[in-house]
Amino acid sequence: MSRPWVLVFLLLLIVFTSQFEWKQQFGNEIEATPTISRKDQINSKREEAVKEKIILSQEKNIQKLNELVQSLREQLLQCRSENIVANGTAIPLTEHLNELEQQAILD
Repeated sequence: MSRPWVLVFLLLLIVFTSQFEWKQQFGNEIEATPTISRKDQINSKREEAVKEKIILSQEKNIQKLNELVQSLREQLLQCRSENIVANGTAIPLTEHLNELEQQAILD
């Protein structure tokens, strides 16, 4: 009689320990998933911040280039005016401004 009781006891022990191990495994997997998603969220936020910084620096560079282009156009207009006056054929400044505006529209 004691042999069957020992077998039943061992069987119950195996069942309880296996269920405990399964719960630990599933618990670890469930805990690991949010950790991974948090890391992904942190990485994506960092990537977005870097992209924003890149975009801002590019916008600043574009603004500087636009200012340089405007300055060069003004210098070109001034040089043309000086050349025209030096040649003796004076064209009104408004016509030069119109030419400059047309070039800006075409660009």
